[in-house]
Amino acid sequence: MSKPLTDRIALVTGASRGIGAALALQLAQAGAHVVAVARTVGGLEELDDKIKAIGGSATLVPVDMKDMDGIARLALALHERYGRLDVLIGNAGVLGPLSPLGHVEPRDWDNLVAVNITANWQLIRTMDPLLKAAPAGRAVFISSALAFLGRAYTGPYAASKAALNALVQVYAAENATTRVKVNAFNPGPTRTKMYASGWPGVDPETLPPPEDVAKAIVPLCLADCAESGKLYDFRQAKFLEFRAPA
Repeated sequence: MSKPLTDRIALVTGASRGIGAALALQLAQAGAHVVAVARTVGGLEELDDKIKAIGGSATLVPVDMKDMDGIARLALALHERYGRLDVLIGNAGVLGPLSPLGHVEPRDWDNLVAVNITANWQLIRTMDPLLKAAPAGRAVFISSALAFLGRAYTGPYAASKAALNALVQVYAAENATTRVKVNAFNPGPTRTKMYASGWPGVDPETLPPPEDVAKAIVPLCLADCAESGKLYDFRQAKFLEFRAPA
């Protein structure tokens, strides 16, 4: 099997389950040393066992994405150990309340904004020098079509993903003259615990598993990915400009 990410360092947030765990395993299969970040220690340990079983390697980082100092310490540790970061995956996210905007509690709003927006800004802020130090730094952030659709009762999550899309576009523009490529990825409905919690009436067997979605993200992490400032739509299997998927 070809291992295009041999000797590369790949950081994945939300790596303890779902798309994050599946992607971390596939990046390890591609040869990367995976820095797996999540709150759930048990999930990280299960991931580590799977990575070791395929002959890969990982560093487990049990950090809450709301811990701004924790993210900064992680960046410092990566700088001291590797001097660079080849792949950054901003996958961690929370769905938050699905309810009318007027019924959303401030604490729920603040938690969602902290995880879905502020944490990704802090990742950009602290990991940017490391990505630029890599021969082909790649950053991918997990978005959602809900950012465009304006569907009732999805306000906090939709707003956070719209803000994330803006961060991606701006960060890509700021790296137009560097080797760093920055994109968003829209997985669509996926067979994950988070999706099931929001839409319990949907038969999970009708949805693609996280492994299929993760497989489509790996090419965006490779040195030959030339696109930047775009949204890759999993269902359409192509890059789009930042607008509602057809």
